[in-house]
Amino acid sequence: MHYVTVEGLTKSYGVKPLFRNISFHIEEGDKIALVALNGTGKSTLLKIILGKEIPDEGKVWIHKDVTVVMLEQQSDFNLNKSVIENIFDHDNPTLNAIKEYELLTEEGQEPDLEKLTAAIARMDELNAWHFDAKVKQILGKLNIHHLDQPVGSLSGGQQKRVALAKVLIDIGFEHKHVLLIMDEPTNHLDVSMIEWLENYLDQERVTLLLVTHDRYFLDSVCNEIMELDQEQLFIYKGDYENYLERKASREDMDRASVEKARNTYRKELEWMRKQPKARTTKSKARQDAFYDVKEKATTRIADQQLELNVKMTRLGGKILELKKVYKAYGDHVILKGFDYTFKKGERVGVVGKNGVGKSTFLNMLLGAEQPDSGKINIGETIVFGNYSQTGLVVKEDMRVIEFVKNIAENFPLADGTKVSAAQFLELFLFPAEKQYTYISKLSGGEKRRLHLLSILFRNPNFLVLDEPTNDLDLPTLSILENFLLEYQGCVIIVSHDRYFMDKLVDHLFVFEGDGVVRDYPGNYTQYREWQKDEDKRKTEEKKEVKAATFQTTIAAPADGARKMSFKEKREFENLEKEMAALEEEKKAIEAKLSSGTLPYEEMEPLTHRIGEVIQLLDDKGMRWLELSELDLS
Repeated sequence: MHYVTVEGLTKSYGVKPLFRNISFHIEEGDKIALVALNGTGKSTLLKIILGKEIPDEGKVWIHKDVTVVMLEQQSDFNLNKSVIENIFDHDNPTLNAIKEYELLTEEGQEPDLEKLTAAIARMDELNAWHFDAKVKQILGKLNIHHLDQPVGSLSGGQQKRVALAKVLIDIGFEHKHVLLIMDEPTNHLDVSMIEWLENYLDQERVTLLLVTHDRYFLDSVCNEIMELDQEQLFIYKGDYENYLERKASREDMDRASVEKARNTYRKELEWMRKQPKARTTKSKARQDAFYDVKEKATTRIADQQLELNVKMTRLGGKILELKKVYKAYGDHVILKGFDYTFKKGERVGVVGKNGVGKSTFLNMLLGAEQPDSGKINIGETIVFGNYSQTGLVVKEDMRVIEFVKNIAENFPLADGTKVSAAQFLELFLFPAEKQYTYISKLSGGEKRRLHLLSILFRNPNFLVLDEPTNDLDLPTLSILENFLLEYQGCVIIVSHDRYFMDKLVDHLFVFEGDGVVRDYPGNYTQYREWQKDEDKRKTEEKKEVKAATFQTTIAAPADGARKMSFKEKREFENLEKEMAALEEEKKAIEAKLSSGTLPYEEMEPLTHRIGEVIQLLDDKGMRWLELSELDLS
């Protein structure tokens, strides 16, 4: 089914064109990543498709049966309303029934039995249990609890997860044909959430237009890349690696084409100068062709490359040393006797679930927070460069060039030369016309790039990077990675970007909670594989223990065993039905796969699905065993 057609779209702001005469189509099932430098029109293009902006020229056609849903960078919530009221803001009978049931069965409260009975009857009447299970999965995986609290009381990251949950619930329920537009969906998600979202989007078979800096996520989810570059749109089928190869090939061809046009232009210019004023029809045609060649020949092949060749302050023998460091906030323990001595050129990744204290750890290294006990000794030559999540802090709005000149008029480079503030901005992809833009008018990514500039000009020799990839475009990220690979100083990185971490870090500090920090000798992907193996081993051990005590538990609940809640009884009753249905599905799939007659395109999704079914059976079996230990009376 044909979802969207974009024809001849042109959009400018002032004298600066973002894109000219671009056209593309979106078909049902497409999963497209939109790539471009920050400030070149990604967000504007998305807003035009949504109908929130009007193009200068061209048109957008959307099929009448298609609903466009967007996850934006900034969510439009009613901050005074609760989480569940914002998520279920449609006046729909099924959604209303699920909202009522979820509020009545919130953990930590005793429900009104009369109301709960009525809510369950309503759920039965509307056959809403299947969708309720999907809602529970989405909320649980995104770590969204306490549904009755106001959205305004949540952090920015928590609000982003609530917005993501709302979008996923919307597309899963109401519309058969949905174009889902997602702007940086992985920001504020930890790795387990990102991996779950990858699988979820694959299972739901949504039609997707995506802006992301997470290249593993892009490769896992998308099968096509559209790039806005030099006011034009280029389309590449395949993964990120294929995109890079074909983009490089295209740029080589463009350079060759411009060079050929320049040679022709020189010859034609000489001919034009020799022509008399009165021209024949033949010479007039050649004159017209000359102007076409001139336009091509004067095309500037802008090598849009962020140049990071800044000077680094000399690094002495003593770097940074932590001795028996303790830190806690009440019962929340972050460090428990942490010891470590940094070496020259060391690259350390810091990982762990949200809320375990990663940012607090960085703040202690920087001296912004003090440990409860222990010592943090910093070498005399250490100059920190702190690239924080807070981003650029400006007391009052000013132009980009004024901000930089307030720091310094000239900047030393690694080769010993100096450049002016304006030239330094050029190296960071801020051309002359952009330098006089007010900072408030910059895109989120451009502000991040300016923040990076303001840190590097201080010539730091110890970089502390807290989620550095958020809001940076892919071309800038690639150059930043190459710079960090050549950087001679120390680097410590907190990031959920698996690609970025894999490329840069030598080892990891894994914050496991309760003050435990594991020093893991490997990159991020290696750690995740090890972690999955450990989780699998622990699950198997738990199953063995459960199985060994199963018969005894069923025969006679232990003295003082907790009684099942009303909600748990309902779940226990449904689990047997769900497991029986999954067993039937498993048998049916196995029969199809063993028939030997299935074409490959049908075999692949069935193979994927049987793995999911087996995992679901394991999970539900474990939950059934857990509930069976409770007192049913």
